[in-house]
Amino acid sequence: MQLIRASHKPDTASRQPTETFTGTVHMDPIFTADDCMGNNVCFTPGARTFWHHHERGQILTVTLGYGLVCSEGQAPRRLQVGDMVHVPAGEKHWHGGTNATCMAHTAISLGKTTWLGDVKQEDYEKAHETAT
Repeated sequence: MQLIRASHKPDTASRQPTETFTGTVHMDPIFTADDCMGNNVCFTPGARTFWHHHERGQILTVTLGYGLVCSEGQAPRRLQVGDMVHVPAGEKHWHGGTNATCMAHTAISLGKTTWLGDVKQEDYEKAHETAT
């Protein structure tokens, strides 16, 4: 067993990354290890990741609100508190809040993350209509 202490310090402001997200996102690191990292991420309404993939996959656990997740070539899926998502290695995807609700999740990313382009607004809006 390995205990990994939380790397976010109470007196440290949350990161607000803009280079790989659309909208306002607050991110707090949980841990960083040699081959994986964990973050608590809160998406405000309309906020979402860019398209991306992970060398060895990703696990998301929704902890607040409602959101969306979409893998390339698949129908968008609705998310709610308690849902868990396993994204296989190399699968191109995005995730975030809905256009009306916040969503927070714990994200465990395995291996290197490769960031791609933004999710176009029209594709994001369409995801709300077609999500299952």
